[in-house]
Amino acid sequence: MKINNLDYYLVSDGLTWVDAGGPFGLVPRHLYEKYVVPDSQNRIPSALFSLVIRSQGKIILVDTGLGNKLDRKGQEYWKLDRSTGDLIENLERVGISAPDVDIVINTHLHSDHCGWNTRIENGELIPTFPNATYIFQRMEWADASQPNIRTKATYFKSNFETLIADGRVRMLHGDQEITQNVRCVATPGHTRGHQSVILSTDGWAGIFLGDLAGHSFHFHRTSWVAAYDIDPLQTIKTKQRWQRWAAQQNAYVFFQHDATKPIARLIEKDGRYSLAEVEGDQSVIVNSPIVKQIPE
Repeated sequence: MKINNLDYYLVSDGLTWVDAGGPFGLVPRHLYEKYVVPDSQNRIPSALFSLVIRSQGKIILVDTGLGNKLDRKGQEYWKLDRSTGDLIENLERVGISAPDVDIVINTHLHSDHCGWNTRIENGELIPTFPNATYIFQRMEWADASQPNIRTKATYFKSNFETLIADGRVRMLHGDQEITQNVRCVATPGHTRGHQSVILSTDGWAGIFLGDLAGHSFHFHRTSWVAAYDIDPLQTIKTKQRWQRWAAQQNAYVFFQHDATKPIARLIEKDGRYSLAEVEGDQSVIVNSPIVKQIPE
């Protein structure tokens, strides 16, 4: 999708099936079934979307999915479906090869957001995007480098340690402009060092939330937070701030894990928020894995 001097696509690394208790946390089933009905194993679909941006002659990739380093246990855990292709294949569908990427932005360093940062070739761990600078928050790196008993199952040093050693990483301290159209903003809650990405051009704005609100219902209903969030009260506070911004800007909001509504606008009326469809949103989704029904 091209808007003025900005070009962007949502590109998939596949579809996973996760227990509903993860995304919905403490939300009762009779409430969340209005949005999605789990299958017989209590699973719901969770997309793995990355955002590709062309701005000021740069190709920017926001998040890199699960990658190709999963062992058998990991594959079983995620129940990964790549019937519509992985991230690398779907990038090629829009004419982008891995060496073409100039900048990789990681919203955070959980394994389903940075898996393709690196890959294994001839037994050696190498950057998947050999010409890219990788960008994430310094606070996120600090927590990923020294995971605790809760986070050690999702922070894997193979996704970032080699990049740091090779001098390929740019660590941020809070908000930072990347190009005149792209800005990283600190959005803590899911992790302490989580960031989201703002797009803007001549009166149009968008925000790629990452796991601040991975699904549309997380953004629509402020109090609904995922069980994965490190600081759920901070998540709520951060969402409230960006809800106001999104409504005021009439912004496109990108929901990275939402398998049925990956793009929407947030509408405010009489102090209440609702989600509005974005016309033509399917045109920006490359080889979509979006599902309408959950298979048994």
